Amino acid sequence: MAKTPRTWTGARTPSGLKRVRQAERRRDILQPRRTAAKTFVSKALDVATHQADPETAATALAEAHSALDRAAKAGAIHPNAAARRKSRLTLKFNAATGGAHVQSGARVTKTTSKAQAQKAARSRIALSKADKAKGAQTAAGKARAALSKTARAEAAASAKASAAEATAAGTKPTGKTAAKTGGKTTAKSGSKATATKAKASTATRKPAASKTATKK
Repeated sequence: MAKTPRTWTGARTPSGLKRVRQAERRRDILQPRRTAAKTFVSKALDVATHQADPETAATALAEAHSALDRAAKAGAIHPNAAARRKSRLTLKFNAATGGAHVQSGARVTKTTSKAQAQKAARSRIALSKADKAKGAQTAAGKARAALSKTARAEAAASAKASAAEATAAGTKPTGKTAAKTGGKTTAKSGSKATATKAKASTATRKPAASKTATKK
């Protein structure tokens, strides 16, 4: 048995000692980024509540957002935690500044109503549907559409010109109408000729019957 009590409660194995060294090195790198993010956030809130200059307040808010982004990129905080802190900071900032529109970096943070958001969403959906209905807007497709439009326009213009020439020259029956009328007249004349022939044959037959009667 050991004569002295065990006072060391830390790592003893080589892998455990290595993990301790890694954790210390990681803390030395990441802790300043966490501290900077908290400092910039508190500074932005302080500027929003105590100063009336909107440009200074917007600059402080942008610096706080960038500090949170840097901390999330380095791994000091989780990306979702950075997004949550940015959202809460923006809400507090807008409440402190009276809900004014603030330019923070490349994004504009502003308060909009639900009705306006729904209206904007409907317009975006309608535009996307219209784009899908048009199809692929390639250069070849646009060229084909332009050619078809010009061909239709030329056909309509030629039809109008022919109609105008026909009206200027006078109305004349076309081939179909002439054939129809000619067929009707020939049919009528043929029927009349057959009727006259039948009458003539009956007239010639009647005297023969009378001759036979006189012979008897």
